[in-house]
Amino acid sequence: MRPLCPGARPVIRIDSIWLATEPMDMRAGTETALARVVAVFGAAKPHCAYLFANRRANRMKVLVHDGVGIWLAARRLNQGKFHWPGIRHGSEVELDTEQLQALVLGLPWQRVGAGGAITVL
Repeated sequence: MRPLCPGARPVIRIDSIWLATEPMDMRAGTETALARVVAVFGAAKPHCAYLFANRRANRMKVLVHDGVGIWLAARRLNQGKFHWPGIRHGSEVELDTEQLQALVLGLPWQRVGAGGAITVL
């Protein structure tokens, strides 16, 4: 992720971004989300971000382990929904930074990267 100011270091370093395919209850707090990360991914590894959506895919929670503690962030789309893969029990998907940026905007992140392009009209 790029820092907001040139020469500045990001507050949270994220090396890997993981998306869980099973929905999560958005009422979950930090401890419940952390337990879910451990259940789905086996562990909360330092400098990793873990993404979860609700069943309707219009809300998302992101849990980040920064090497010292846990950060939990939430995002909601007022219109439309996040492009979330179909539910596959016990499945997870790794994203890159560009795909994450497209996902949080509600864009089809699966088409971002080496094989695809998104154009805004």
